[in-house]
Amino acid sequence: MVATPEKLHATHEHLSGQDRVAVLLMGYGEVESYEDFANYNEQALNLLTAKFAPVPTWIYPPLARLLALFDRHEWGHQHHDFISPHNAIFEKQRAGIEKELQAKWGDSVQVFKAFNFCAPFLPKQVLAEIQSLGFEKLLIYPLLVVDSIFTSGIAIEQVNNALAEIANGEEHWVRGLRYIPSFYNEPAYIDLMAHLVEEKINADLAAAYLPSQIGIVLMNHGCPHKAKGFTSGITESQALYDLVRDKLINRYPLISVGWLNHDTPLIEWTLPNAEQAANNLIQLGAKVVLFMPIGFATENHETLLDVHHIIHALEKKHPDVDYVQMACVNDHPEFLAMAAQWANAHIAELKNEQGATINPQLAGHHHHHHH
Repeated sequence: MVATPEKLHATHEHLSGQDRVAVLLMGYGEVESYEDFANYNEQALNLLTAKFAPVPTWIYPPLARLLALFDRHEWGHQHHDFISPHNAIFEKQRAGIEKELQAKWGDSVQVFKAFNFCAPFLPKQVLAEIQSLGFEKLLIYPLLVVDSIFTSGIAIEQVNNALAEIANGEEHWVRGLRYIPSFYNEPAYIDLMAHLVEEKINADLAAAYLPSQIGIVLMNHGCPHKAKGFTSGITESQALYDLVRDKLINRYPLISVGWLNHDTPLIEWTLPNAEQAANNLIQLGAKVVLFMPIGFATENHETLLDVHHIIHALEKKHPDVDYVQMACVNDHPEFLAMAAQWANAHIAELKNEQGATINPQLAGHHHHHHH
């Protein structure tokens, strides 16, 4: 059923714009059809590569087409037309977080999703919808474990571009704004990560292996070491790993970080990568290796395909070792409850605040007063 503007208007008449908050949940989004690959790659390259590689912009379109061919090969031929479940999971996360928030705030809070690279959910499309529904207060919430220029940084860049495009005349329609950068050090998330690993070990591995023979690779999103002075994610990722490791290390001594890198030429990435990490643990006596993605909240082709390739390579090299691939936290009910909880204080602040009128035309008039 499509909600028409009249219906929506009727529902919200009793709420002034003052009291309503739009939560903009932001994620990467993943392409679901091959035709979109080149376009997706070009947008991703424009936003991402510009932050760390000395690459001239004219290279983006041909490079994007080349990458699309590689993607077509990897997803289409090696994986029988694999379609990433990322977008479907992200929708479940959006709906679940909205349900939790509405249980507390009623329909004065709505959760919208935006994907960095996938129409029809590009930030500018979704912000236009939020504006048309009469919202004046915005909580920007990239659903990301770690804050970096490649994740939430791009999200903010896109939101700013979109808001600049749809500023109507003199005053800006956004009258209150808050932001949640990441949740790498939230105790509830750390506990859940450790708990999921322990649950898996108790259910499937404890009967057959000594605790010291169980290797645990905690997987973070790979980060380039140099990002032109932008935050590249290394600090938070490292802290996240240390916090989860601390919860497990006394029972399970064989733990390593494993970075899921995009192996791009000329760029120095975080080490060890997940495959190297597993090899290291096997060398120390691991008879089974458990791969747990802690730096990703939502399944995507990295957590699925890349880890699948890694396990395949390891099986060839160490056929006597077992391998267990765990899922991301995805729409785990405990995770959705905590993600909503992290938003509550910001929503309360936005509701209590008198909306400030921002007039973009006042910008740029306070420079150079040294006549």
